[in-house]
Amino acid sequence: MLNHLDVQYKNDILETIIDSAYEWIVVVNTDGNIVYMNKNYCQFLEIDRNDAIGQHVTKVIENSRMHIVAQSGKEEIADLQYIKGNYMIANRIPIFSEGKIIGALGTVIFRDTKEWNKMSSHIKSLMPKLQTYLLDLEESNGAKYTLQDIKTVSKPMIELKEKVKNIASGDISVLIRGESGTGKELFAHSIHRLSPRSHQPFIKVNCGAIPEHLLESELFGYEEGAFTGAKKGGKKGKFLLAHGGSIFLDEIGDMPLNMQVKLLRVLQDKEVEPVGSVKPIPVNVRVIAATNRPLEKMIEEKRFREDLFYRINVMTLKVPPLRDRPEDIRHLTEFFLEKISKRAGKRITKINDEVRKVFDQHNWPGNLRELENVIEAAVHLTEADKITISSLPESLKDDPKILIGQLSLKEILEETEKRIIKRTLEQFHQDKLEAAKALGISKSSMYEKLKKYSLGYVD
Repeated sequence: MLNHLDVQYKNDILETIIDSAYEWIVVVNTDGNIVYMNKNYCQFLEIDRNDAIGQHVTKVIENSRMHIVAQSGKEEIADLQYIKGNYMIANRIPIFSEGKIIGALGTVIFRDTKEWNKMSSHIKSLMPKLQTYLLDLEESNGAKYTLQDIKTVSKPMIELKEKVKNIASGDISVLIRGESGTGKELFAHSIHRLSPRSHQPFIKVNCGAIPEHLLESELFGYEEGAFTGAKKGGKKGKFLLAHGGSIFLDEIGDMPLNMQVKLLRVLQDKEVEPVGSVKPIPVNVRVIAATNRPLEKMIEEKRFREDLFYRINVMTLKVPPLRDRPEDIRHLTEFFLEKISKRAGKRITKINDEVRKVFDQHNWPGNLRELENVIEAAVHLTEADKITISSLPESLKDDPKILIGQLSLKEILEETEKRIIKRTLEQFHQDKLEAAKALGISKSSMYEKLKKYSLGYVD
């Protein structure tokens, strides 16, 4: 019987061997949480092993499927995995104990395609084509984003990301709700990437952007000769292109009623009938929908079908607006600043405290999209290494709320009035009479205000 020292001795030897292994090694439990990662893998990922242990594998390794293998028990050998800018060759092996799955072992054998190319001249000739194909596939119809792309420090958003992990492995329909610009699409991509369908197509359809008369043929396809101008050989619709994978119906609240009926039939019968066809085609897709519309109110107004609502609303994700998670404003500001500065080739690392105060006071009706656009404009407008008030777009500088705490109420009202008069004059090409008429004030009042604010008053 081994004593404690013998066990420790053997454990130390084993850990040294594994840590020094050429391969990168990770072990997860059935919940997808990391229980072991060898030193080489930690060094590559630039993470401390103590920080990695206990975390869900998707938080540490991008595009990981270890959590899926730890649940399914099905091994995945020599699978291409994109990590930190390179395709790598990964093996994922389920671990069983007494006939019961207890986790999974992952190894990365070739750390980039260059190492793989050294093995075989045949693979050398195929790899560039394979890489191009994979990149084209991702750009044309693949899911590009993961949960790691959703930057947040707010509790509601962190909880929402955890919820995504729980529901992604199922095959239920998901409805993502939230205002425009909150990042609903990122959640849709993440659900697909974490699901067993992740190696299958992810097809996005913007239901509000496609003209009504084209929507049916776009969704369900058409047969050759179905209508004048129909392409020879017909065309596959989005549902057939998504077969085996997921379809993301963005802005589903904008879908016309006649198409809602046809969509409901597809979801119920799990088959599509292309335009001009007499034979339905079976289709297997997971539906992820998103909207910023008040669907319940639309149902009352007979603008959205109640039966379709319950079909797509099996699970709901509500993405909070930026104004309801103010702690994310600073976090996202830093993220966007770094990303945009790098892209613009500028070294802008600081933001003036006054600018931060403006950001904190602004309501952000356009949410993350508006914040990113403001940062992008500021980066291009600033000449120094710091973003100041003068770097901000006019729309943000003109917000009266930025003056709170700096001026009295009377001064804020006067400043606002001055800005409105100045903008109106610009709109009417400095025609003072037309500007006065547009503002509903008399000619004499307009001239008084022009004199008061030094805005080009002429005797």
